[in-house]
Amino acid sequence: MRNFKIGVMTDSFRTSFVDALDKAKELGAQGVQMYVTEGDMFYKNLTDERIEQAKRELADRGLVVSAVCGDFGGHGFESEAENEWKIPASKLVADLAVRFGAPVVTTHIGVVPEDNTCETYQRMKKACRELGDYAVSVGVTFAIETGPEKPETLAAFIRDVGSKGIGVNLDPANLVMVTGCDPVAAVYTLKDFIVHTHAKDGVMRQQPDPRKVYDFFAEGGIGDLRLDDYFKELPLGDGDVPFDKYLDALEDIGYTGFLTVERECGADPYADIKKAVDYLKSNING
Repeated sequence: MRNFKIGVMTDSFRTSFVDALDKAKELGAQGVQMYVTEGDMFYKNLTDERIEQAKRELADRGLVVSAVCGDFGGHGFESEAENEWKIPASKLVADLAVRFGAPVVTTHIGVVPEDNTCETYQRMKKACRELGDYAVSVGVTFAIETGPEKPETLAAFIRDVGSKGIGVNLDPANLVMVTGCDPVAAVYTLKDFIVHTHAKDGVMRQQPDPRKVYDFFAEGGIGDLRLDDYFKELPLGDGDVPFDKYLDALEDIGYTGFLTVERECGADPYADIKKAVDYLKSNING
């Protein structure tokens, strides 16, 4: 029997936080990942009273927080101007994660350049080292979500950052859809850093330029770029992520953490999330 836990992204249900918790419990999830940079649980709006209430709401349903999503969008940590506010804001998110007992803060950091001597690379490295060291001091890990760069590039970057507080949130669909990399091989490339994973699926229709894709999300649209021409997120099991082999690889490296279902599109998110949870249950217990 594989020793994984199943989580769901509360915001993937596209409903209120409490309703999402009810649905997560109904589906048999053990934990949730929640956005704290927008929506119901926006970190700036969380008073001490609301935090304690949310902790009771989680406990009443037997749920834990697998991770908080501390992604502030934009260009990650590529911009000095953005870093001036994103770094202190990210530290506040780490403090919030501690209060919820969440060991991980996930985020996108931008696109790691291949050239490790360029200014953008050095700026990202400096920001991640500061955040990683802060994470260590409070007992959490900042987990970089896979996607825009090759796993080998990300692994080399993390080693160069040199902080024990930086890890990886492995999203296999992002690798399939954007970089065209094998998520099974990525497990082994990133094995020393994986602290959380997303259970998500998708297909690549034609190879995109990862920089253009992430600029699209950062800037809200670029020219006539139509993302559906390049890739599409699909319900788990319907895409090109080889989940049987992927789960085997995670088991092989000794990963025992969360497989957190994320569904960012689709007309019936509950049905898609249920399908994913049922699939994961059958593959964990089978």
